[in-house]
Amino acid sequence: MTYDLRDSADDLWGLGVGCNGLLRVFLQPLLPANGYEPFAAIAERLAGTRTAGLATVIESDRPDLSVGATAVIAETTAASLRRRRRCRRDPSLRGALEHADRRRAARGRAGLPASSARPCIPFRECSCSAAGSTPIPLVGMADELGWFVTVADHRPGYLARGGFERAERVVLVEPGKLAAALRLGDFDAIVVMSHHLATDRKYLAELAAVDARYLGVLGPRARRDRLLAELADAAPQLKQRLKGPVGLDIGADSPESIALSILAELQSTLSTR
Repeated sequence: MTYDLRDSADDLWGLGVGCNGLLRVFLQPLLPANGYEPFAAIAERLAGTRTAGLATVIESDRPDLSVGATAVIAETTAASLRRRRRCRRDPSLRGALEHADRRRAARGRAGLPASSARPCIPFRECSCSAAGSTPIPLVGMADELGWFVTVADHRPGYLARGGFERAERVVLVEPGKLAAALRLGDFDAIVVMSHHLATDRKYLAELAAVDARYLGVLGPRARRDRLLAELADAAPQLKQRLKGPVGLDIGADSPESIALSILAELQSTLSTR
């Protein structure tokens, strides 16, 4: 399944995220007949302490190497488990893996082999992230630091799903009417992360006049620039102080590590370091 968010029409007909990216999602069944592989092998690696690699065939015209064949590669072995039992002895998958970019795998990055003659195999280091999005670990880590955290959102279901128990307040708000629900001048730091372009724009329009020491918006730099371009009169007040991408560049690639990068930047800003 392909989600192309690069077209401006996505604002109207799509998700309205505004990240200007392309996502390809590969759906893989997990069946009791084969012991829920490859998930069982992935879970076993995540429970340990050693690095592992994951390779999955997502496109192939070779009868001996089927789409969905998966190998979980332990740090000290060439291949350990396959999606289908017959793949355990399949030398074709092992041979294809030899062409994967090992240096990229060592950095924990996903990738595709460059040659079209080989099956497309993304190879990445296994990493574990808890269910949920960035705000949940962000709230938990901020509470550990002793900060008073308020979570404000316009979606009742999002607030009711749980995960924000460590916040001091959880408030249902209407975009564009934040001041009616919150004393915005009391906040030292504000991070906008609704994951919706139009909603972020409404929040930022109201926050432009708020003198918080830190103001950031989740998403890539191009998304921030687009928001500023669309904010018109409010843009000059935001341009020099709106952080985006939010957080320090520490190579974050999970909700938890992104939360860590955001809090590191917040700490640095509030400490004037």
